[in-house]
Amino acid sequence: MTKHNILILPGDGIGAEVMPHVVRVMEAASRGQAELDISTADIGGIAIDRYGRPLPKETLDAARQSDAILLGSVGGPKWDHLAMDDRPERGLLQIRAALDLYANLRPAVAFPSLEGASSLKTELVTNLDILIVRELTGGIYFGVPRGIEHAKEGRRGYNTFEYDEHQIARIARTAFDLARQRGRRLCSVDKANVLEVTQLWREVVTEVHADYPDVELSHMYVDNAGMQLVRHPNQFDVMVTGNMFGDILSDVAAMLTGSLGMLPSASLNASAQGLFEPVHGSAPDIVGQNIANPLATILSGAMMFRYSLSEAEIADRLERSVADVLRRCRTPDIMPPESAAELTLVSTDEMADAVIAALDG
Repeated sequence: MTKHNILILPGDGIGAEVMPHVVRVMEAASRGQAELDISTADIGGIAIDRYGRPLPKETLDAARQSDAILLGSVGGPKWDHLAMDDRPERGLLQIRAALDLYANLRPAVAFPSLEGASSLKTELVTNLDILIVRELTGGIYFGVPRGIEHAKEGRRGYNTFEYDEHQIARIARTAFDLARQRGRRLCSVDKANVLEVTQLWREVVTEVHADYPDVELSHMYVDNAGMQLVRHPNQFDVMVTGNMFGDILSDVAAMLTGSLGMLPSASLNASAQGLFEPVHGSAPDIVGQNIANPLATILSGAMMFRYSLSEAEIADRLERSVADVLRRCRTPDIMPPESAAELTLVSTDEMADAVIAALDG
């Protein structure tokens, strides 16, 4: 039986509230198949309160020693008064950069029992299964110089949008590899008609395609990609794009599925070590009420088993169990306004219990 070293970063808000239940689910799913060595550390607002910084050295050291990291959520209004570089969210950017987690995977899957919750007509999202691959450590979010300066004419803000060939090539290869495991279709998204940096993006992705002749490659401008995601989302299999465009498009795709509370994500480095986290935020308005939806974090755990721990069977069981539970149970965020008689409104811990029961079943 393989032993896996997993670092848990509960973080702030509902992340810390949900995580103990998610750990129970992971332990149940792996029982008899894998041994989990689980440790816990601080990141985000709780780390600021305890250590004075959003990413303590102790947390980063533990992360470097782990096989995979599962994070809850960071941030909240308590820390909004801090300077940008001192806020909880900075800890997340810092750990991504320190571990070189360059590939962000954002699946958008419409569970059959939730298709009616999508912002689009049901027929447009039936069998929806998109994977957005976002470059995570470069682009305009990390480019320098950046800042706001004062001039005679008034204030001026500026950022630097840059990518080098190596950064583009490695994210392209990751996306092609993933497309090869799925429907063998990859759409690269850029703005090559006006931005030189994305002209280079298109050129490099096209060059890398020569090594993947079995994968169909298409290119699309980002504005059209946003439109096509809501017009005809099932045309996409895997999409690859830069940091800022991926940030925007993955949130657009998120609403196709019906709820942010259902969406997991993964951020991987070249060694397949990953940081796995739900897409939703810390939701401080519902903390302490035992109503937060744990499924996005559970599904993030499934991605962890699949992509970092090479435990595809455990991942499959978790995903099947979530799909099964959704036919019967809902937390408030995904309960239809006119709830069907067969649906039961459940709390955070009850939802975790239901997933465990489905695993055992």
